[in-house]
Amino acid sequence: MSRLSSFTHDHDGERLSGVDSGDDGGREPAATVVLLHGAGINGSKERLLPLLDEFVARGCRGLALDFSGHGESTGELRELSLRRRFEQAAAVIDARVPADGPLVLVGFSMSGQTVADLARHYGERVAAIGLCAPAVYAAEAWALPFGEGDGEFSTIIRAPEGWRASPALDAFREYSGRAVLAVPGRDDIIPPAVTEAVADALSTRAQFTRLELPDAEHWLGLWLRDHADDRREFVDAVLTGLGDEGWTATRAWVAKQLPRGRGVRDTTVLRGGWSSQIRRLTLDDGSGLVLRSFVRPFFRRHAPGLLAREASVLTLLASYDGIAVPELCAVDATAEHTDHPSLLMSLLPGSVRVDDEDLEPRLDLLAGQLARVHAVVPDERPRTYQAWTSPERVGSPGGELWERAVDVVRRAAPAYEGCFLHRDFHPGNVLFTGSGETLRITGVVDWVETSWGPADLDVAHCSTALALLHGPEHGLGFRARYEAQGGRRLAENPDHLYWRLLDALGYAPDATKLAGPWRELGRTDLTPQVLGARLEAYVAGLLERYA
Repeated sequence: MSRLSSFTHDHDGERLSGVDSGDDGGREPAATVVLLHGAGINGSKERLLPLLDEFVARGCRGLALDFSGHGESTGELRELSLRRRFEQAAAVIDARVPADGPLVLVGFSMSGQTVADLARHYGERVAAIGLCAPAVYAAEAWALPFGEGDGEFSTIIRAPEGWRASPALDAFREYSGRAVLAVPGRDDIIPPAVTEAVADALSTRAQFTRLELPDAEHWLGLWLRDHADDRREFVDAVLTGLGDEGWTATRAWVAKQLPRGRGVRDTTVLRGGWSSQIRRLTLDDGSGLVLRSFVRPFFRRHAPGLLAREASVLTLLASYDGIAVPELCAVDATAEHTDHPSLLMSLLPGSVRVDDEDLEPRLDLLAGQLARVHAVVPDERPRTYQAWTSPERVGSPGGELWERAVDVVRRAAPAYEGCFLHRDFHPGNVLFTGSGETLRITGVVDWVETSWGPADLDVAHCSTALALLHGPEHGLGFRARYEAQGGRRLAENPDHLYWRLLDALGYAPDATKLAGPWRELGRTDLTPQVLGARLEAYVAGLLERYA
């Protein structure tokens, strides 16, 4: 074990106890790793020392502390709060780490919240974070003392679903460095929904890895102390690509695809995506490319098929007039050479528009563009469409309206005349430029779900999105726009209703999945409550019109 020196730090009336590996004789460390223990009377830095030593052995400086009321620090646990944990950790870091030194933050259980607070506070200094069975908390709980377990803090954190609006999740969504989430096979402390929300947030921008420890329980500090192989695997994962935001392999792969003499000058994460991370790469000559990477575990598993499909569709549509798509540059669908399955393509002009300006002409352009997509005749049919929900999976709020809607899709799928489908055609996947007379569609993106099926299904998907974005009347009216723009003949009312509800019910009860990307694009008015009300009104309108 490396030599760790004990220290104390006086802060806010408490004497905090910690250990520090020092600067290793003046050698510049890769980063300073700060380990933060969990809550409870047994939480302390002691159980984390083997993990700290593992990081130090890899060239990092190591730092760990006991929060007040824990271990060898003074103070009372009942007087501690989430805010004081953050302030104590920041005080120790500021006192012992050079102001420009990179940080690696590792938090256990309650310290998941503390890592989020520190990541937001230190910004780009945070090169990597490691979260072990993390917790996050409602904003109202942050400043309250923990008390004896029966006070206001405990009441707030026990409120069902109260954590969903935690600022920690927002901090994780904004974080773009390396992130590792260690998940025990059994956790009786942290609800699975919290873990999934943290994973979902980290997948937004971070170079994210989920590390499963199937034999472990919640107390991962003890588990990593006693299981050297898992300890080494965790440290390896956290330090992957350190100093390069974890994207070392992907950057090297991209460099090989560029024209000779060109390099990447700047990288910007583009907002509004959900299934994958999209980055704009600005080259040193001012030109641009787009890098799509599948980071979320579910989509990473399916990436070989998704990216192979998109690559083939981009190649197919390159020769079609009237459908602007990116030019395929390169694809690594299995992450053989990249950190995550990735596709590199050209940058199209324009931007996604989800506001209400020029809405009527935009809807007509969308309808005409979809009609042109459905006119594509491929040499080889893509796969048959997949339904994205079923009667058994609908998460409706209950009531006669929803029962009627679900009953419609209990029947067998209607017969249909198939055509080429985008399958995920909606305003978030269409680029526009100009306004008024100069308004134009300049690109259609995200072709990973391309399928063969009824035109009604693409019309249904875009209609649902329009109903949620702009109001039920715009979703209900999209069929007429599509038909007016020369679209394919759609099904008669009962069959068309089936396809419309098959799509709409996939977002019940409140379209939460869509809220995040659209809010990132500026539609902060689209709360789950607003989306839920619009979805219900849209479903009611469909039943009234087509049933």
